[in-house]
Amino acid sequence: MFKVIDYEKIDKNNMSKTFALIDVRSPSEYKAYTIPSAINIPIFTDDEREIVGTTYVQDSVEKAKRLGIEIASEKLPDIYDKFNSLSKQYESIILFCAKGGFRSTSLVSLFATLGMNVYKLDGGYKKYRKYINNALPNACKGIKFVVLYGNTGTGKTDILKALKEEGMDVLDLEGCANHRGSFFGSIGLGEQNTQKMFESLLYESIKNRKSNIIFTEGESKRIGNDIIPDYIFNLMKSGIHIKIHADIETRVNNILKDYVHDTDDELLKALKPLRKYLGNKNIDRYIEMVKKSKYEIIIEELMTKYYDPLYENKTKTYCATFYNKDSRKTAKEIIKWMKSSIINDSVIKLHYH
Repeated sequence: MFKVIDYEKIDKNNMSKTFALIDVRSPSEYKAYTIPSAINIPIFTDDEREIVGTTYVQDSVEKAKRLGIEIASEKLPDIYDKFNSLSKQYESIILFCAKGGFRSTSLVSLFATLGMNVYKLDGGYKKYRKYINNALPNACKGIKFVVLYGNTGTGKTDILKALKEEGMDVLDLEGCANHRGSFFGSIGLGEQNTQKMFESLLYESIKNRKSNIIFTEGESKRIGNDIIPDYIFNLMKSGIHIKIHADIETRVNNILKDYVHDTDDELLKALKPLRKYLGNKNIDRYIEMVKKSKYEIIIEELMTKYYDPLYENKTKTYCATFYNKDSRKTAKEIIKWMKSSIINDSVIKLHYH
């Protein structure tokens, strides 16, 4: 008989440092979404999973199981070596598949008989996802967001990184989405995280906070294809709003640093949707400039002709404004201001332990 563990127990007992969480689903399933920190050791490739699934639907459950065993048996020595190595590094190994079914059950049963301290995650990823759907809203209770707003290129993301280095709690929405928003948001980052993965990473970030004051960046409700949950977005709207300013040279340099690094093909692709906003003449000129590496001109014109007018149309009240030339210095100024400011007739005190 093998051991089963519930994700809620793992989460509430902070067991993450003592176990290895293993996702035995196929590579494409793992790539789409998984439990943060999970290692992918698949039983089947994507093609093999499709073949077994087709057999399950078109033939019989028994035939699909037998086919699955035949495929998996050839991989068992390699899987054993990987598990054996992990068992020497961690107190226990926890396996999961989609629903806690055949894939995870078969491996847990086998390796338990070989003396490994292995568990099956109860209900697999499906039950974990249900847990996150309930746990994420609860984790947000009591939070006060300090939201950084500012035009494109003012260095808000770098300020957040500096705030984190100074010991502040930070929610990096763009990092969780693996997308910066806007038409250029995915440049240099690869594929965006799915909504499920986005929400899992939001939960990990929020639940591990040291206080109820969290710094984040002002975003639209949608970041690329990911949508910020209403309960988080509403907290951002009712939070403490700070405006970040920077001169045009600083802004251009920030954009160069983040977006231009052997990314010409992605830049050219991202320019195409802007034709309906900036016209064919401008975009054709920008395309030629990309080919000639005249990035600074493109960046400055896109900010002044497109992004700045969009931003200035949004009216918002700010509690303070900071001029950013050096992200670390700006972060320290924000912390100093926060510790001494009075918001809504009560002093904000940051307590960290």
